[in-house]
Order: sequence, then C-alpha cells, then structure tokens
Amino acid sequence: MRQGAGPRLRVGVVSAGRVGTVLGAALQRAGHSVAAVSAVSKASVTRAEELLPGVAVCPPDEVAGQADLVLLAVPDDVLEGMVRGLVATGSLRSGQIVVHTSGAHGVEVLAPAAEAGVLPVALHPAMTFTGRGEDVERLASACVAVTAPEQNEAAWNVAEVLALELGAEPVRVPESARKLYHAALTHGANHLITLINECAQLLRNAGVEAADRVMAPLLSASLDNALRYGDRAITGPVSRGDAGTVRTHLEVLEQADPAVVPGYVELAARTAERAVRSGILRTEDAAEVREVLDEERP
Repeated sequence: MRQGAGPRLRVGVVSAGRVGTVLGAALQRAGHSVAAVSAVSKASVTRAEELLPGVAVCPPDEVAGQADLVLLAVPDDVLEGMVRGLVATGSLRSGQIVVHTSGAHGVEVLAPAAEAGVLPVALHPAMTFTGRGEDVERLASACVAVTAPEQNEAAWNVAEVLALELGAEPVRVPESARKLYHAALTHGANHLITLINECAQLLRNAGVEAADRVMAPLLSASLDNALRYGDRAITGPVSRGDAGTVRTHLEVLEQADPAVVPGYVELAARTAERAVRSGILRTEDAAEVREVLDEERP
C-alpha cells in the first residue's frame, strides 16, 4: 500500500487527538489520502489544522462513511461505544478496514463492526505522542503492536503492512495477550515518568537547581544498560547489600517527602529479589536489606 506500489486508501480519522492526527499524517506521507477527521475541542481542531491541513472536519459517522480505512483513535473506555454507534448509524460497510489504536484492546472490541463485513485490525504504537509533526518522524524508531482475528492471516498481513506504512516495525500480539502487553508498557513508561519526576523534586529539595542536567546522563545510562543487560545492569546500595545506606535513605526521605517512602520500599524490595535471582546479591545480604525495608512496612 505504499505510494506507487498499491491502491491509495481514503482514510477517516476519529478523532483528532495526539495519536489520530499523527497517524493520519503518517498515512498521508505514505501516499494515502485523509478524507475527513472528527474534532470537537479547540485543541483538537487546531491539531487537525496543523497536521492534516485542508482535511474536512466532520462528525464521526460522516468521517467513517466516506473512508476505506477508518482509524479509531479514541480513548480506551470510549472505543466500544464508538464502534456500536457507528454500526447503529450504518456508517460502516463491508469491505472497509477498521483500525483502532487502543493498547488495552485487541480486535474483540471491533466484533460488531466485523459482523457488518469490515476487516478489524488493532494497531498500538509503542511510543508517547505530543501531537506534533516530529512524532511522525519518531514512528520510524517505534514498534507497533498488531492484532487481527486469530485465524485470518490476510488480516494479520494487512495489519503488518499498515504498521510498515506508518514507518514503524510491526510486532504481533495475540488477542489473549493484549491486556498484559498494555499493562507491561504502562507499568514501565507511565510509572517511569512518575519516578523521574519524584527524583527531580527530591534533588531540588536538596538544593540542586539543574536537576534535569544531573539526572539525564545517569538515567539515560541506566535505561540503556537495562535494555542491553537486563537484571545484570542493577547497581546501587541494594545490589551491594548496603543495608545501612538503605536505612539512611529511608530516614532522609521520611523528612523530605514521606509520600515517596512506600514507593522506595517496594522498588528496593523488588530490586533485591531480582538481584538475588541474577546472582548479583547474596541471599544473606538481601536478608539484611529486607529487614530494613520491613521496618517501614505497615
């Protein structure tokens, strides 16, 4: 389906959020044509104007009705109702491709549309979106989780081709694993942001004004090492069995921001477990660390 290598699709984007507009722009760059987009808020209208200039803004049913490929880029909890609504209004027809971008769902949520004769596909780009033009370029370094009906190899192939059209690398995720896949990425990406921002606040509390400058090399190296070496990349006082240092950390954290302490305790305990399993930390040293940590547990 690349430009010059296959038919151009008329794409309908529902809705003009950060993900929908970027994927619409990426599909346009691949040679397809975005026929219409739905947008309600002022921010979404502006986003559509910037990334999809000249594209008509219409209600979701009209967007779907004039598209060969309907891209449903709506929140997880809205998706099921949106699908049923489009089916009820007769906006979907046999032969269309209906794609949603929810990480938490596979293609089961598209069952009402599939009954209407559409080809159901789930595509979830494993990246964060700002809703700006640079996101289109960032897709080139991203993976896209693709899910299609289990026994429909043609649908799987379409899903993979669409991921390639976006400039990304397709990764097959079966329907049964979709929720675990999404939980894993959420646990890593979303909670990492919380952890980093807590770290930055603690550094500022310690009088370090350029917290981002101090953190960036260390955290970037930690992420790179974790991806390269797994648990063998674990460092720090827990991995060395320095129970005294861990106790000191807990004391100063209690003074600086008590709300951080439970998270530190749980992550330190998990780190100790993984360090033991990987052979970095001796069992007896881990026991001393756990003893300190248990003093802070309810």
